[in-house]
Amino acid sequence: MQDRPANRLLQAMPANAYDLVAPVMQKKTYERGYVLHRPGETITHIQFPLDCMVSITVTMRNGRTSEAGVVGRREMAGINAFMGRKETTQTEYVIQASGDLIEVPARILRDEFDRNLELRELFLRFTQAMFAQVTQNTGCNNLHSMEQRFARWLLEVRDRVESDDLRLTHEFMAEMLGVRRAGISTISSKFAADGLITNSRGETQVRDHAGLELIACECYGVIRDEYERLMTHPRE
Repeated sequence: MQDRPANRLLQAMPANAYDLVAPVMQKKTYERGYVLHRPGETITHIQFPLDCMVSITVTMRNGRTSEAGVVGRREMAGINAFMGRKETTQTEYVIQASGDLIEVPARILRDEFDRNLELRELFLRFTQAMFAQVTQNTGCNNLHSMEQRFARWLLEVRDRVESDDLRLTHEFMAEMLGVRRAGISTISSKFAADGLITNSRGETQVRDHAGLELIACECYGVIRDEYERLMTHPRE
């Protein structure tokens, strides 16, 4: 277990499945903006982030983009390869914080998913946790203030890269939250003045995690607790 890569799903994978995929694992480094999966394309590889962050985004016909979910060290990108008869996705998986990940051929994992009950249970629990994140975010985006949503989003990103240093621009944050850049800049400046974060060019540092939690809506806790319930205590 100690020698496994620093991704929670890889660390939780049953030994017989991990031993099968370990020889074909490849460590890759991707820069911000690289697209791992595009809508309609066949998913050929599954990615397990180590210290990078991946956004699951939806782009409308007018070109506007919004984030549906976040994938980091505790998750994987490309779960659609296991769902249904066509291994494609209607969303886009794009690197939003540069870093390393582990890449595994989808075919090998899909075949093992079909025959390995323990691995299938793990991946289905993960899928349920991701569904909880996406559905909760949908409600959050419609019902909560921009300030609450921004605090929640900063905390979720921090949890997934497991670092207080977030290499993200205001323009990107605004795009992911579906709001104007000016609004994010205003709230970010307020958070900085209150000592919750510090801002520098292209980077935000979380200074007061507890303070952000007090501002964030209940969605942050709901998503976090559901993930822990499903992935840490699967039979409860």
